Amino acid sequence: MIDLGPGDGVPAALKEQLAAGIPAGRLGEPAEVAGAALFLASFASSYTTGTDLIVDGGMTQV
Repeated sequence: MIDLGPGDGVPAALKEQLAAGIPAGRLGEPAEVAGAALFLASFASSYTTGTDLIVDGGMTQV
């Protein structure tokens, strides 16, 4: 389970309930979203056009 630190204000029970509704079975890590952003900002994505990059653990079904 992701640990946002003691001051995140989100009860552990709520985090577990939210994670149970995500197909990946867990909350996402900030680094996972950052990785997608880095890809889009890099030369590696220079030939990528007209697409959605969905980073949500499988919540969105397209």
